[in-house]
Amino acid sequence: MLNIVLFGPPGAGKGTQAAKLLDKHQLVHLSTGDILRAEIKAETQLGKEAKKFMEKGELVPDSVVIGMIESKIDANSSANGFIFDGFPRTNAQAVALDIMLAKKKINITLMLALEVDDDELIKRLLLRGKDSGRADDQDQKIIENRIKVYNKETAPVIEYYENQNKYKAIKGTGGIDEIFNRLCLAIDAVK
Repeated sequence: MLNIVLFGPPGAGKGTQAAKLLDKHQLVHLSTGDILRAEIKAETQLGKEAKKFMEKGELVPDSVVIGMIESKIDANSSANGFIFDGFPRTNAQAVALDIMLAKKKINITLMLALEVDDDELIKRLLLRGKDSGRADDQDQKIIENRIKVYNKETAPVIEYYENQNKYKAIKGTGGIDEIFNRLCLAIDAVK
């Protein structure tokens, strides 16, 4: 089973590359944002719990998010593997994910971290903001803050996977296919 944590700052190209990896390896995409929205829309117990926190502007607790991810894994038990996108964002989440997966005799195969310098990220996000209409991608100050928060709060998760020899940095610049080929080489090296 191939289980990948796809990692990188906002604008690194995770969504684009996840779609290509899903197709090539027949994996299931586990995007915490998508899962949260789907659970709330379906009015599941976990969705109702998450909604209470979100309506107050609070972060959904790790235990609720892990519960949602576990539910998706259980619903796709015959999958070739999973791509974790947007999760884990903290070391505590990484530990919780490992504990939950261990109970299922599953583990993370690899963390692939797309590395892109800040100036390129800002340029990409501003371009995406023009096309998508997303307000958070149209204001350079907001973009710079999102990158700063990523570097301060999320990037430390790299060390967690580095200590398990599961971390692989991938140059996230160049053409989409060029980046995809780098990701595939990293995956092939551990298969």
